[in-house]
Amino acid sequence: MVSVQNASGAPFPKASSPGRPVHPVDEVLAPHKLVAYGLQHVLAFYAGAVLVPILVANALGLTQEQLVHLINADLFTCGIASLIQSVGFGRGWFRFGIRLPLLQGVTFTAVSPMIAIGSAVVAGGAKPVDGLLTIYGSVIVAGLFTILVAPFFARLVRFFPPVVTGSIILVIGVALIPVAAGDVTFGAIVGQNGFYIDPATHQKVAQTAPLDYTVRNAGLLLQNLAYAFGTLAIVLLVQRFSRGFLQTVAVLIGLVAGTAAAFALGDASLGNTASTAWFGVVTPFSFGTPVFSATAIASMVVVMLITMVETTGDSYATGEIVGKRIYPDDIAAAIRADGLATALGGVLNSFPYTAFAENVGLVRLTRIKSRWVVAAAGAMMIVIGLVPKAGSVVASIPNPVLGGAALALFAAVAVAGVQTLQKVDFTDHRNGIVVGTTLGMAGLITAFGAISSVLPHGAQIFFGSGITFGAITAIVLNLLFFHTGGRGQGVAGRPGDNFITLDQVNVMGAKEFDRAFSDIFQGQTWILERSRARRPFKDVLELRGSFQDALLSSSEEEQCSLLRSFPELTSADETGHIHAPDHEARGIAAVDNDVYADIGALTAAYHERFGFPLIVCARDVEHYERVVAHGWSRMANSPVAERVFALMEAAKIFNYRFDDRIADANPIASARHRLASREWR
Repeated sequence: MVSVQNASGAPFPKASSPGRPVHPVDEVLAPHKLVAYGLQHVLAFYAGAVLVPILVANALGLTQEQLVHLINADLFTCGIASLIQSVGFGRGWFRFGIRLPLLQGVTFTAVSPMIAIGSAVVAGGAKPVDGLLTIYGSVIVAGLFTILVAPFFARLVRFFPPVVTGSIILVIGVALIPVAAGDVTFGAIVGQNGFYIDPATHQKVAQTAPLDYTVRNAGLLLQNLAYAFGTLAIVLLVQRFSRGFLQTVAVLIGLVAGTAAAFALGDASLGNTASTAWFGVVTPFSFGTPVFSATAIASMVVVMLITMVETTGDSYATGEIVGKRIYPDDIAAAIRADGLATALGGVLNSFPYTAFAENVGLVRLTRIKSRWVVAAAGAMMIVIGLVPKAGSVVASIPNPVLGGAALALFAAVAVAGVQTLQKVDFTDHRNGIVVGTTLGMAGLITAFGAISSVLPHGAQIFFGSGITFGAITAIVLNLLFFHTGGRGQGVAGRPGDNFITLDQVNVMGAKEFDRAFSDIFQGQTWILERSRARRPFKDVLELRGSFQDALLSSSEEEQCSLLRSFPELTSADETGHIHAPDHEARGIAAVDNDVYADIGALTAAYHERFGFPLIVCARDVEHYERVVAHGWSRMANSPVAERVFALMEAAKIFNYRFDDRIADANPIASARHRLASREWR
């Protein structure tokens, strides 16, 4: 009996219903692992979580007591938001939460608009708390708006192909690295990525003047670098030389070791922990009744529209990491969860919420895919929000230590973006333009965030974050290059050709017809001849059907000729067909040497037994270790049975190629994919 294995090669856990394995995302780990992995998420997340309340409080002139209350409310609501997103509830249009390991935190996109809203109220002569109440009113309405528009926004997922999602994920990772750098140099450099280190409080406050990177203390900078690189070195060494459980908590070990060293050398302290209260209750509307301003609400709605784009990117990034396909329904559920958490944030004295990319990087680095780990982290944050003293202990982790660990986490997010971009056809120059321009625009804002300070308030929302500006750039360029221009019912086209319509297919000559479709079918002209003989086609589906009928009604000799036209998986493709590049795009060249050797041995044995190459639909491949295991099992088939099996693989390859040429040509397959998306739920 062959056991079903997950991506790491370990067997899937037993399912509750016979015959259906549990996806690693839904696996409930042992309690001690949930605690350790959850704590790791909390520590990686904590610094970013409390930064937004600090910035808003400092900008509005709130008291220290009010700031502590904001931090506790933020952590408490972060925990609730993370539970909503990772555990989820409801179904259909009332489903909240994508049910992936996505930790929720306050979005930095909202910082500038919230400060602007509150400052405008205070400038009019009102108290700082009144500015806070106006912020809360806009946050509540924007959250409800997000819930309502979630299903409509999710329908735009077709405008998020791998070239867009991969670019956004890559930009997220790259744009976050300066945040880690700001923690590494904390207190030693003035003017960090749009923030300024107040020399009196050593806290980050909003940077409004042009950035001026100035070393305040060379000795402090060297000390911070030592802690950061030391922490990073520990994380890497644990990952390299340990196995099993220890390897997956490498970040936690690095943070604990770095903090312990700082305490031992006198460079860290518990601060005001002793005087901090043990318990604190988060009550709704603690600062008073929210104030609803049309202008403030409009600004916050724009923030949430941008947040939806970021959430979409984070959802695709996490899906890529955990090996779970993301569908429009999933995006809608993730956005609804953001909306609900944001509305709750306005009620519970907090701010708008979105997925934290930092923790997406942690999922990739540790390869722990269970959403229940994030649920455990959410529960911990609720406790920390109710126990201010616990939060004070966590806050004692030195910033350089956090920055050292964050360098690895943020880079891991960028790697996930590179993985997604491997699916992109860069022989099409348009894709290169989209990715290159997106990186350039995001890099501009990331490197010189003060650009937004000289722009009108409305524009600052879009230019205030490299992630936001990069995401918008990728979406707009994809629309410009791939979705503009009316060309009628499209059928086929090769690079450099004019676009071909169904009407043209019905009247074109044999040579033109063969030129338009031969690369789809490995140059087998007999398929094209039989399809061409059935013209005219009334629609695209009838054209597709003619190709399928020609393939399945072919003779044994024709079928063998077709199968022999495919290149070997591990050989260079000299035929000019796209089967081998398909596999290159899926990363066959990136597998380790042992797996690559196993594939070579399998393909040689397979060809010797059946007389044609091993054919595998690259689009359905997640891990080539599975290809090897499944390929050896196919060796037990009879030659006739294997020829039929190989034809089915070829038919899937042809369908994918056909779909690449024709948008929405297979509604039946689309419906099947939507049903398949519910199998793991």
